[in-house]
Amino acid sequence: MEYTACTPTLDELKKRITAIRARMEKAALESGRDPASVRLCAACKTRTVETVRLSAQCAIDLFGENHVQELVEKKDAGAYLAKPCHFIGHLQTNKIKKVVGRADVIESVDSARLLDLIDREADRQQLVQPVFLEVNIGGEESKSGVKPEELMPLLQHASTLSHICVTGLMTIPPVYTSDEQNRGYLRHMHQLFEEASALSLPHIEIKELSMGMSGDFENAIREGATLVRIGTAIYGPRPPKAQA
Repeated sequence: MEYTACTPTLDELKKRITAIRARMEKAALESGRDPASVRLCAACKTRTVETVRLSAQCAIDLFGENHVQELVEKKDAGAYLAKPCHFIGHLQTNKIKKVVGRADVIESVDSARLLDLIDREADRQQLVQPVFLEVNIGGEESKSGVKPEELMPLLQHASTLSHICVTGLMTIPPVYTSDEQNRGYLRHMHQLFEEASALSLPHIEIKELSMGMSGDFENAIREGATLVRIGTAIYGPRPPKAQA
């Protein structure tokens, strides 16, 4: 489903992204990090092909899609202007064939079964599919992701599969309530990232930590994120769906 209302212009997109980049740089420098070590992922769920193509002309490093249909449509239409696109939404097993080989990275992998199915499809396509493992850092029933204590066993399982490569971790912390609480979750996630990065296992090459969205990306950078996923701060609020 595409929406045409509230479509930002190229100039508006450039101004918003310039402002976001300035905040990203400031947060990185405050924590003693090189701003170039953090990439900007534009979370473009529900945005039109035309809007995404406009935004791809700006200082965006990569795109993130939540829905398989949108990934396929925008990829096939060349909307990303050859920039990478990650799949960041919940991946249903019956959609794996459409995502493997299309998404540069599948960020939302949270089970051995999903890893196995991705590996099988990647084998069929004769490629190696990069993936991130998603961690439910707040232990919320409503969210996907493995529990923190389940991460290492899942990494061990992933190391036995030859057509996937785990290149990062991803999380969506609980809804922001305070800096202290938010940064606590993000800090815990970074600790897991450091432990996972230190592993010496086949097919495990963890270098990316994807966390932080429009409301908390500065905190995420301060706590070690290498990739922040920002949607509304770039594109504006999502228009409501038209009533049938």
